[in-house]
Formats: sequence, structure tokens, C-alpha cells
Amino acid sequence: MKLNVLFTPESADEQYFAKKTTVVIDVLRASNTIITALANGAKEVIPVGSVDAAVKITKNLFGGSTLLGGERNTKKIEGFNLGNSPLEYSGEKVKLKTIILFTTNGSKAVLRGKFSGILYICGFINIAAVVQQLAHSAEDIEIMCSGNSGSFSMEDVVCAGMIVNELTRIRKDILLSDSAKAAVLLYKPVDHDILKLLKETEHGRILMKNGFEEDILYCSKLNTTEVVPYLSGNVIKLLSGK
Repeated sequence: MKLNVLFTPESADEQYFAKKTTVVIDVLRASNTIITALANGAKEVIPVGSVDAAVKITKNLFGGSTLLGGERNTKKIEGFNLGNSPLEYSGEKVKLKTIILFTTNGSKAVLRGKFSGILYICGFINIAAVVQQLAHSAEDIEIMCSGNSGSFSMEDVVCAGMIVNELTRIRKDILLSDSAKAAVLLYKPVDHDILKLLKETEHGRILMKNGFEEDILYCSKLNTTEVVPYLSGNVIKLLSGK
């Protein structure tokens, strides 16, 4: 089995992912928003690639059971119910709701991988649960980092490196690409202090400046949930049994 890490979604087109097992990572913050929404009882999350698409889909759904979530430049979009802070997605707000989600990077990355055999959403908060799913994969694995507006994102690649490191402890038959090996090399020096790493990344500094320090703390914690979101059609749902 081959395992590859894509440092940005632009590294491959949609058809590249066909029949593969894909993991999408957006540590700051879409992965954690999706994971948290489903952990707190949301019915599903529908990722979209633009604000216009979010509004259009919402008009075709029953309004009372649907929430618009998303951000531009880290801030909640005007007219949306929620932003992209996982702390906003409490059970009180999202239980049994359909979330239409647009984010600058994460929702677009999910759509890029929509033709995958199966696609999982991962952050540090559910990394062990995702690794357990990958350990049973019979297909080649692509770990897609959402990046930052098409650019390299350190936090996503370090998370990818942790996945590779943990998975290769379980399975010895995995052939790593150069990018997968590079991700592990970036992960190992910082594995003892993920919070410090996140605060020092480009996007982490922007979030700190805009008042989202609690989000960074939340996103830095390891294995606080066993929830594994996966893409079914164009909808993200909770993996059965999680």
C-alpha cells in the first residue's frame, strides 16, 4: 500500500483521488469545526466552495433545520448563523441540524477529494480514531493538507506527519512517498508541544490577532474525541459506530 501527502489541494485534480482512501486536514479550523458539529449531534455537514453556493443550497432546504456556517478572513460571514470556530458548534445550536459550511480552505479541500473511495476528516482531536480506520484500508492513501489559500501550511503538514508516524507503527507494509517522509520529519521535533506550534504558524498568528486563542487551544488537543467524519456523496456524516 502506498501513502502520499499532498501539501496543498492544488497538487492534484479531482480525478486523481478516484478509488483512493483520502484524509483531509485543516487544523485551523475547518476539520475541528466539522468534527465538533457531528460530535455534538449535527445531522450532517454539507461543504461548499463558495458563499453563493451556500446560500443557494440553503434556499432549497427546510430553513428551520439548516444552519449556514463559515468564514472569510477568519471572521463569520455576514448573514451566516455561525462562523468557523468549533467552539460555536455546541449541541444546543447544532443538534439534528444540517450545516452548510464554507471556509477559505477546508471545505474546498473536501470537495477536491469528492471522488475518493472514502474520505475522512482529521485534526489532532480525532487523530487516533482516523489512524485506526486507515489501518484497515486496502487502498492507497492520500493525506491532503488544506493549506492556506493555496500555500503550504505547517500545522496541516505536521498533523499529516503524525498520522504517517502512527500508522507506520501499526502497519509495516506501507510504502511512503518523499512528501510523506518529509511530513514525519517536520512532525517529530514538535510532537511534544502542538499548542506552541499552532501559535507560531502564519495562520495561528492571524487567529491570535483576531481573538481566537481559545480555538487554537481547542485545536491543539490530542484525541479528545473518537468521532470520524466521512464524505458520503456530497455530505459529511458521522462514521457508523463512532
